[in-house]
Amino acid sequence: MGEALDLARQAAADGDVPVGAVVVDAAGDVIGRGRNTRERDGDPTGHAEIVAIREAATAMGEWRLHGCTLVVTLEPCTMCAGAIVASRIDRLVFGPFDDKAGAVGSLWDVVRDRRLNHRPEVVSGVRAAESSELLRAFFAAHRNL
Repeated sequence: MGEALDLARQAAADGDVPVGAVVVDAAGDVIGRGRNTRERDGDPTGHAEIVAIREAATAMGEWRLHGCTLVVTLEPCTMCAGAIVASRIDRLVFGPFDDKAGAVGSLWDVVRDRRLNHRPEVVSGVRAAESSELLRAFFAAHRNL
C-alpha cells in the first residue's frame, strides 16, 4: 500500500485525484503500477486500477492475472470493479470506501456478485486514514481555487 500511496501523491501533483494502485504477482513482485491520469491524458478510463492492470497484463504476457493482488488506495468504481473481475485478479486490497462511486460494497458490490464468473477475495480499510487524508486535502485545495 505504501507504493500505491506514493503513486497517489504523484497523481495529485499532476492535478489528478490522488488514487494509486499496484498489482503484485504470486511471488510478491510488483508487476503493474498505476495512478489516476484522467486529467493529464484526457482519458476517462485513466483510473489507477486500469493503468496498473494494463501494465500487469503486459508484464505477464496475457490478460488473465491469476495469482495476482491489486492494491489500490480507494474503493474501485464500477468500471474498475468490472476490470478486476474480467482480469481474474485473485485478491483486491483497498483503503477507504468511496460512498459516492464505490462498487465493492458502498453503492454496489460488483466483485462479489454471484452472477459473475469470478469473485476475488476482498480486503478493505488498509491504511484508509492516510488515503482519506490525501483525498480530503486534494479536494479542499481544489475548492479554494
